[in-house]
Amino acid sequence: MMASAYARMGFSAYTPPSMACVIRDGAILDGLSPAAEAATASAAVAAPTELISTERFSEFINHLYDAVSQTEEWAPCLEVIRKQLDCNFASLIIRDTRGEHEGLIVTAAGGRTDLLTHDKYSELSPFRDMPKERFMTITDLMSEAEWRESFYYTDWCRLHNVYHVMAARIVTDDGSVYGLNVTRPESAPAFSKRDMALGQLLMPHIRRALNLHLALHRDRQVISLYSRATAQLMVGVVVLDQNGKVLESNPAATSILNMQDGLRVSGGTLEATYANDNRKLQRLIKDALLHSELAGLGLTEGMSASRPSGQLNWGVVVQSISSDEWTEGKQRPSVAVFVRDTGGKADPPVKLAQQLFQLTPAETGLAIQLANGLSLEEAAEALNIRRNTARAHLRSIFSKTGVRRQTELVRIFLNSVAWLGDK
Repeated sequence: MMASAYARMGFSAYTPPSMACVIRDGAILDGLSPAAEAATASAAVAAPTELISTERFSEFINHLYDAVSQTEEWAPCLEVIRKQLDCNFASLIIRDTRGEHEGLIVTAAGGRTDLLTHDKYSELSPFRDMPKERFMTITDLMSEAEWRESFYYTDWCRLHNVYHVMAARIVTDDGSVYGLNVTRPESAPAFSKRDMALGQLLMPHIRRALNLHLALHRDRQVISLYSRATAQLMVGVVVLDQNGKVLESNPAATSILNMQDGLRVSGGTLEATYANDNRKLQRLIKDALLHSELAGLGLTEGMSASRPSGQLNWGVVVQSISSDEWTEGKQRPSVAVFVRDTGGKADPPVKLAQQLFQLTPAETGLAIQLANGLSLEEAAEALNIRRNTARAHLRSIFSKTGVRRQTELVRIFLNSVAWLGDK
């Protein structure tokens, strides 16, 4: 389950040093023995301010909020826990060892930067299959002699001056499991019930942060996917704020605007090159901004923008983005401007087009040329093949795709998903 968490949460871009711990607003007692439950309840409920100071708890929460959106902030978050528990290491285990994967760990260690971020021995950890959502120590799982003789201790922990370990497995809403470990050297005292009570106090806060991190990263992945899809289709998207200033643009729009061939950004404002076109564009944007202020009402209008290069006009659609009670303030998305290059050359991934239509490389090359508006003779010349060869390829393409006319072939090819693949 850790593998799924690693894959979905964006920690693949993590570089040391960065990441680590947890917090909460009430003790979790399920699964503890009656004696441990009583001790934990007494420590965590009766005097929570004695477990962690208000100032340190506030520091931890500040880093935890930042860690939701910024992966590198997990390390400062863990550092607060490390200091509070007087440990040498505090670690968040993102992924354990499965198959060929190395376990990924983010560790706080008082400023040390020479830490390993992957634990190849994690599959030997005695905490790997421990009960979820509760803190345990080595002494809860095995005797001191068994711990000293274990491979995990002799081959990994001892080398890093780790003897005392307190750990928990935190389960997020999607079923992913994360490990939270804090450690001390043998010269330090063992973890106490008070330490475990603090861990239980913090755990729900970390779980919530991990859930939020997961949801945020998932949304970012989906948005990125949509952006790549529109870019592949050469649909440019420019988002304007409540003042008509450009907030952002996708790669296709950026490419179009960089041409400065009919459309451009000047002083943060989207403009058309020619005066008549620009007056029309600004009127559409102004109307869309007025509509965006009216909840539930939308406006979509279009125009064409001439290009100094003499190529086919840009097709431009301006659409309002309705606001709600949560989108007040500065720099809120208010207008979307869509731009399409109707005369651009089609360039889908050849391999994907072959797979979709069961064509040979030569047949795919011909189909792409035809989709770009060339005649059969022009396509043959562009591909440096004989006309008879091109005709033979076309007959084969007709047979494989089930079409009978060249215009129909172009239509199904342009409407296919071949354009959505990576080049």
